[in-house]
Amino acid sequence: MKQRLNLSQATPELYRAIAALDAAVKHSGIDQQLLHLIKLRASQINGCAFCVNMHVEESLADGMPAQKLHLVSVWRESPLFDARERAVLALTESVTRLSQNDVPDALYEEVRAHFDEVGFSQLIVAIGAINVWNRVAVSTRMVHPH
Repeated sequence: MKQRLNLSQATPELYRAIAALDAAVKHSGIDQQLLHLIKLRASQINGCAFCVNMHVEESLADGMPAQKLHLVSVWRESPLFDARERAVLALTESVTRLSQNDVPDALYEEVRAHFDEVGFSQLIVAIGAINVWNRVAVSTRMVHPH
């Protein structure tokens, strides 16, 4: 597959804005292990090979067990994810697939059982940010360096 265009070269100011949002999320105080799960699951749903590859590499470098990463796409069937992680993964799926199912009140309550308003807000922005990156990467056919 050949990359269509390089967004960072075509519109550097917009690329920097997306990168700044991503950096703000990373430094917002959100649990980094949860952020890895969010980024990987949304990227899987959106079919972004570039992002899946990158987030697996980053997760492994940060010490996330490989077995857990292998099971993110089937988290509902795996005992490796605790209730907090399950709530985050369910929210990630719901927000990423917003046009299909909205974010049900029951899911909001499930997530709020583990997170206060600030934590919930961090999750929503983190999910939104990775969805922006996925859309950029898929539509421009970003290629991961070999």
